[in-house]
Amino acid sequence: MKAINWRSLACLGLALVAPVALADRYTDTIALFRHAGPAAEFFKTSYGYAVFPTIGKGGFVVGAAHGEGRVYRQGRYIGNTSMTQVSFGFQFGGQAYSEMVFFRDQAALERFESGNFSLSADVSAVALTASASASAGTAGTEAGASGTESHAIAAGRYQNGVAVFTIAKGGLMYQAAVAGQKFSFTPVR
Repeated sequence: MKAINWRSLACLGLALVAPVALADRYTDTIALFRHAGPAAEFFKTSYGYAVFPTIGKGGFVVGAAHGEGRVYRQGRYIGNTSMTQVSFGFQFGGQAYSEMVFFRDQAALERFESGNFSLSADVSAVALTASASASAGTAGTEAGASGTESHAIAAGRYQNGVAVFTIAKGGLMYQAAVAGQKFSFTPVR
């Protein structure tokens, strides 16, 4: 009887700790972007944001990427999201990165919440280093080295109410491809 009670207690303890451990990757990713140069200012001016701790991407001619995230309105967690991307063109390899999507105002966030939101290949994103000491500009999901923070600041602006930043986590990918990102949204209850 005592063994069953200890097991039950251990399972209950793990069940209570698991959501905290899961939340840490979101908290850690948000903290990383808060300290990553140009992205930090967007936390002050945005109405809301979506955070993706890890997006995995790979391809050989045809590529794909996918990641799970959370959506926040004025700092409050309001729902879950996922991002899927398919790309076509010259590409080879795989990589992982974190992504933040900032929404300038309520209308931009509501478009995202509609569940039928996508970013086309011509939307600019800013690729940051984890220490924000250098940056790279991107068009869609294509990266081109910049080397100066002023370029990242110029590229890091709202387009149609949305601004996107990424931080590479690892991997190597060669790519000259056309891609867009499609998002889903599920509110928390």
